Amino acid sequence: MQTIKKIGVRFWYQTPVSETDRPILGMVVGNDKTLIIDAGNSEAHAQYFLHELSKRQVSKPNIVVLTHWHWDHIFGLSSLSEAISISSNQTKHEMEKLIPLSWSDDALNERVKEGTEIEFCASAIKKEFANHRNIQITLPDLTFENRIEIDLGGITCILQQVGGDHAIDSVVVFIKEEKILFLGDCIYPDIFSAKRKYTIEKTLALLDVLETFDADTYVLSHWKPISKAEFNDEVNLLRTIAKFTDKFSGDGMNIKKEYEKQLMRELNEDEIEVIEYFVNGF
Repeated sequence: MQTIKKIGVRFWYQTPVSETDRPILGMVVGNDKTLIIDAGNSEAHAQYFLHELSKRQVSKPNIVVLTHWHWDHIFGLSSLSEAISISSNQTKHEMEKLIPLSWSDDALNERVKEGTEIEFCASAIKKEFANHRNIQITLPDLTFENRIEIDLGGITCILQQVGGDHAIDSVVVFIKEEKILFLGDCIYPDIFSAKRKYTIEKTLALLDVLETFDADTYVLSHWKPISKAEFNDEVNLLRTIAKFTDKFSGDGMNIKKEYEKQLMRELNEDEIEVIEYFVNGF
């Protein structure tokens, strides 16, 4: 069940749905313009968000920002044609590669077999588009390099490309006056490799950039908004395991022992999973 929630004065968001891989969508409401963060995994996804916001007297977006090229963040863009769409240059480049593809069950199955698509995404697309596979790849109107700042009137959004293992084109949106950092999927592992993975270099470089933002709330697209303390815990987890992965040359057992020794307890499932991803990426 999707719900609409609000943080602060200017930011609304729609909760995610795991079964069909619907990520969080965000809306920043300025005095002059409104900006939607990500276009959703279908036209239905995007339009549901706008419909629910209209009940709360929030106007349609003037601007759409894409955080990265993955299907679940862009397939709804075709229904947001009244807004100016913005992405990084790299996101547009990756989206162009999707234009010739077919999204039929047979085509999806074939790409899974080839290893160019993953089963989870193929399955979610089939569920999201169970009745009508009317998928149209719409390219962004404007692109930027590295960083851009947008004044919506009384509220400022800073878009910065940060990369990371999940998607090299990942962009975060910093809602400056509300101290909200919309992370998108940037902090997640690479899901398109043979085994899900984190790499030491990309992870540490990403964390260095994310920690430069003076945020109080962090929004992860497939989870929920978290506090600064929760974000710092996640950063410490990733930094520590990256350090131990380097120290023990990717030896999972030694990494686990060292981390348990530091924490003085057994590791939980999330911590073991992160170790596995770093070992895969070593």
